[in-house]
Amino acid sequence: MGSLGYSISMIASLSPTLMESRLISSMGCVSMTVAPSFSSVSVVSSSLGTTRRDRTLKLRSSMSPGMVTTLDSDVGVGSSATTKKKLEVEGSSGTRLLADVLISKCADQVYDLVALPGGMPGAVRLRDCEILEKIMKRQAEDKRLYGAISMAPAITLLPWGLLTRKRTTGHPAFFGKLPTFWAVKTNIQISGELTTSRGPGTSFQFALSLAEQLFGETTAKSIEEFLLLRDGYQNPKNKEFNSIDWSLDHTPRVLIPVANGSEAVELVSIADVLRRAKVDVTVSSVERSLRITAFQGTKIITDKLIGEAAESSYDLIILPGGHTGSERLQKSKILKKLLREQHESGRIYGATNSSSTVLHKHGLLKEKRTTVYPSESDEPMNQQMIEGAEVVIDGNVITSLGLATVTKFSLAIVSKLFGHARARSVSEGLVHEYPRQ
Repeated sequence: MGSLGYSISMIASLSPTLMESRLISSMGCVSMTVAPSFSSVSVVSSSLGTTRRDRTLKLRSSMSPGMVTTLDSDVGVGSSATTKKKLEVEGSSGTRLLADVLISKCADQVYDLVALPGGMPGAVRLRDCEILEKIMKRQAEDKRLYGAISMAPAITLLPWGLLTRKRTTGHPAFFGKLPTFWAVKTNIQISGELTTSRGPGTSFQFALSLAEQLFGETTAKSIEEFLLLRDGYQNPKNKEFNSIDWSLDHTPRVLIPVANGSEAVELVSIADVLRRAKVDVTVSSVERSLRITAFQGTKIITDKLIGEAAESSYDLIILPGGHTGSERLQKSKILKKLLREQHESGRIYGATNSSSTVLHKHGLLKEKRTTVYPSESDEPMNQQMIEGAEVVIDGNVITSLGLATVTKFSLAIVSKLFGHARARSVSEGLVHEYPRQ
């Protein structure tokens, strides 16, 4: 239960695309529909939150688990598989999530919102799920809210006849498949009960638009500020000091250690963006199990336990944020040893959000400039913290405010490793605006 007191459930689908669908039931049930090979960034980047309201809702939206859970509802992810039943789904970039229920469990529910995420071939697998098709058509017939992002408008909703006489947007690569006279090139398009959006880079906007339609402008604004999307963060502010060359003569190897309570939006987005750039990414659990429960309850299946991961060396180690997760990362003796070795060998390391405190407490940020990170003390910001910066690079250390700024953080890493051309190419696929150089 969360600030809304709603219940959110995760639903999985057997396609390589994670389709996020959240439900908020009259008891507060939020369901997220996913399919293997989902677009990781679209899913988790759509984080949203709301304050408690007196009304109860039934909602099914295809947004990120992070977004739904920030909403403080119980999130559920259901599977659109029609042959083999499976709760585990794998995204197009290799991120693995664990759903709570299969979509068949949601067939008889009524929802205030049903929203589908993008990703290929996940959008195709959702299209081929007869149960989901019936849910969506009933949603439209009853004039309740429904939506889709990225490839889902063209690949999933269009064949179902749910875009008829509706102004629609979608991913640029699939824009030509939309009805010619009704297609519009906007980040967010609301047409009656239908809301559509362009891609992973616009998923926060998509989520906030749905939040506003469900809970009102005041709630949406408060979430916007929490996610660091407020006016002061609209223009990218990356700062670099003591610049060194990060380029390598081999495929970069990156370790992302995570724990129960790590921020799902951040860990999934970082892994997704780096994998799109052809980086070899290993997500490692510092817990006793490969499965971790991220902040807001998203269940993620990691690649290795930290002990096994420690048998290899990495060009870059990145710690995602999340207050509870950061505390657990700090307690890992194996991770502490890995980070010290990274520092002593001059290799790259960094952190987002509250995990900067992990580096600080291990003595790995001495004389290093960083973004302003949360402190457990009441000490004022020191001179090494760069106020107003979203991403700070100082030699071989990179830090970020996290949340909505994590895509810029990830693209900054891609740019340092491979150059602006590859970072811009990845950015275009995300439908994320890359700053001109």
